[in-house]
Amino acid sequence: MKTLYMVSYLMFIISLASIAYALIFNPPSWMVYGISIVFIPLAILSFGLISMAKIKKEEEDERRDEPFIGY
Repeated sequence: MKTLYMVSYLMFIISLASIAYALIFNPPSWMVYGISIVFIPLAILSFGLISMAKIKKEEEDERRDEPFIGY
């Protein structure tokens, strides 16, 4: 559970850093296209995984008994 949370944060930070790099430092156009194709969907995916991995107070006991299944 914690590994999913940490990996999702790591992917989110890497994707935001690469998008910021493409916006600030003006790399060649092929590199901007590659960053946008790969890292924008990765940022959306990792943000979704972060929001799914958060434990609500009423579900805390249930999640200790059952593993995270992504519902």
